[in-house]
Amino acid sequence: MTKQTKATEFLTASGMPFSVHDYEYAPGGGLIGIQAAQSIGADPGCVLKTLVVEVDRRIPACLVVPADHKVNFKKVAALFDGRNARMMSPEKAAELTGFRSGGTSPFGQEHQLPVILSADAMACPHVYINAGDQGLVVRIAPADAQKAANARVADISAAPVPAEPIKN
Repeated sequence: MTKQTKATEFLTASGMPFSVHDYEYAPGGGLIGIQAAQSIGADPGCVLKTLVVEVDRRIPACLVVPADHKVNFKKVAALFDGRNARMMSPEKAAELTGFRSGGTSPFGQEHQLPVILSADAMACPHVYINAGDQGLVVRIAPADAQKAANARVADISAAPVPAEPIKN
């Protein structure tokens, strides 16, 4: 039996097809999304991290972006007609979403926040998104994720800059 979370129960109730995958959660070992991608053998551009932000210190939002991308906070703020956006404290995010840090999902939140899905994720045949607990992701088609989370798709991230070749 696969572990059930509020997120997987929500997806099951929504009728969206998905599968659940686990990985070893190691918060001290670097970027969790990259670790998850390596563990499940997926493209880091199709493994999505879930971040909770505040726009102008008053509007909460949930961002879902590729693990290997950075968030453009100015673009996020502009989506809400705001001036700036910043990461929300893990404690406040957990209080709003019902998920602890490292386990935040856009699906089945305690108080559903507006969800912004990175446009870059829509090019993947399927994406991996946190399933509501540390070390657990769901594999789902991006369009199904968008529909289930009632997400707005927007250009909110920037791909990583390729590493410069080492010169001798």
